[in-house]
This record gives sequence, C-alpha cells and structure tokens, in this order.
Amino acid sequence: MDAREYDGALSIGKVRGRGSGVNPGGRFEPVRLHVLGEALDEVLRDQPEGVQTPTRVYRDNARTVINRVDSPDLPFHWTLNPYRGCEHGCVYCYARPTHETFGLSCGLDFETRLFAKLDAPDLLRRELGKPSWRGEPIMLAGITDVYQPVERRLLITRRCLEVMAECRQPVSIVTKGALIVRDIDLLASLARHRAVQVFVSVTTLDQNLSRSMEPRAASPRARLEAVRDLSSAGVPVGVMVAPVIPGLNDTEIPAILEAARDAGARTAAYTMLRLPHQVKAVFLDWLRRDYPLRADRVEAEIRRMRGGELNDARFGKRFKGEGERAEQIGRLFRVFKTRFGLDRGRMPISSEAFRRPGPPGELMLFGEDGV
Repeated sequence: MDAREYDGALSIGKVRGRGSGVNPGGRFEPVRLHVLGEALDEVLRDQPEGVQTPTRVYRDNARTVINRVDSPDLPFHWTLNPYRGCEHGCVYCYARPTHETFGLSCGLDFETRLFAKLDAPDLLRRELGKPSWRGEPIMLAGITDVYQPVERRLLITRRCLEVMAECRQPVSIVTKGALIVRDIDLLASLARHRAVQVFVSVTTLDQNLSRSMEPRAASPRARLEAVRDLSSAGVPVGVMVAPVIPGLNDTEIPAILEAARDAGARTAAYTMLRLPHQVKAVFLDWLRRDYPLRADRVEAEIRRMRGGELNDARFGKRFKGEGERAEQIGRLFRVFKTRFGLDRGRMPISSEAFRRPGPPGELMLFGEDGV
C-alpha cells in the first residue's frame, strides 16, 4: 500500500465505497497525528479490496433550523440543513470544512460521521409560526445533500417538506440524490403555488468518473431520470453543472446540457471547482490516485483560474473563477445553454401563498387541491 502525504494529510489509499482517502487535520486543531506508512501496510495487507469504513449517525440537538445567509453572491438568504456531513462522499465538496468545527476531519469523517437533526420538522413548524417570519424562500440545504442515503430511513427531509407543503412555504432544493422522486407528491403540491424550484446537479455523464468522484451519489442516468420525473409532475426543475473541473469534465458541458434539455429541464447553471481549506488535500489525493496521468494538467488548469492558487474566496470570483480559461468555459456554457433552449425557462418562486402553521396537532383547513 502506497501512503502519500498532501498538505499534512496522509493518504491511506483505497477506502471501499468512499470518496476521500485521507483524513486531514482540521485548521482549528493545534496537534495533528500522522500514521507511518509501514503501519498502514501492516493494517491493509489482508484487505486487498480496500478498508471498510462504516457510517455513524449522531443526534444533532440544534435549537433552530432556519439559518440566515448574508453572502452577496448567493441568490438566497435562508437555509435549512437537516444533516451535517454527507454520505455521498464527493471528493470536491466545498462543505467538507464545516466538520472541522466539531473537531473532526473534512476527509473521511465528513462522509462517515454524520449529524442528524431529528427534531428539524418540529423546529421548522415553530419557526414558520413566528410573527417575524414572512415566508421568504428557504434553500434546502447548503452544506449537505438532503437526499443522501441516510435520508431513506430517517425521513427528516420528507417531514420538513410536509410542513412546508402545509404552509406553502417556498423552497429551493439542489441535490445529487435520485431519492427526491419519493417526494414528488409534496413538491407538486408546492409547485401549484409557485413555491418550489429544484436543481439536480449533474457533474458528468461518465459513469466511471461519477462512481469514483461521487461514490454514493445517484448515477448520472438516475439523476436525469429524476429530472424527467419532476418535470412530468409539473415541478420546475433545472440542472446544475457543478463543479466544472477544467481538464476533467469541462468538455462534457455541451452533452450535459443537451441531456438536461431532453429530460425536461427548464434552465441550467454552473459553478467552477473551488477547494477551500483542507478540501485541497482530499481532492488532490483522489486526483493523483485515480487519475494520475491527468493530475498535473488538472491542477495547473485550476491554478490558471485562481490566480495561481487552488482557491479564491472572494465574492464574485469564487463561483466562476477569472482569467482567459474561466472566460472560455463561461462562453462555452452560455453558447450551448442558448442552443438547447435552457436560457428561456425561468423558474420564479413566490411567497404569496404562504400561511402560518397552526399549533402542533391542529389540522389546517385544506382547499380543493389538498394544501
């Protein structure tokens, strides 16, 4: 077993069904421990198929669930995250560093040690009922995927959407999880009040790349089928090409947009890869392990768009990058977005139908459409 070090994080190589092969120390930790390669060889010698790392779920005793967002380059001001951490294990995930606030790593810990807000639906009902709440749109989620595998059995997202459908609370969702089709009944109900929009993230059409880069997310084919099902049910749905990784999936943009159009998407958007904090270690370890022949070129392309760095946190620059290469990708996206008619499908979202929930246990009066 070849153990390598990236920015202070020791690669442990193949971990079965996971994206990260490292567990880098957090930026808040004064002491970082590293394991010698000889010790790793001894542990892994009898596990040729890779280490098996189970998922552990812990209760998150949050007191509130609607969070204020004040970023000038985001199109929303409120988020709700039913989970912290994400089992999808996407190697590029910008949200990984949030786990460091728990004293955990943004590597394997982020995708194997999850926190679930089991009381989120009750807290949401209470907060939507406050006189100060005006029914502004909520992004579900922001630092996690609300349709990651654990949602199948915990149903926290489902129960939050039940509250939102009852209140006609407008909501936006971005997901890589095909599990969203389970909740089409609630989403269609919200759609009748122009109170929902969904973006399905399609990073690549290459099944092998997706399996390696997003190991527990839905397959590209399943995501496009979810777009088709949502569209057929009258739910406004678009496709998010995110992240665009120069030298790896940027040439797929025309094909992804054509597939999005064919599946019934109304619009499309994209963001450029960004690698904050120790996400750099996770991504570069994966890139050099799974795509060694492309690694140097991809890293160089990323730096071309980030002023020689691997990340640029400046508002207005972090999502699109800058420089000639970033502009070239932007032009490519806009040309094919227009060609496939994805620049005409607006997805407005409205708070006009919002109504406050009644006390817990009190049934609201329903109209002809149910909610």
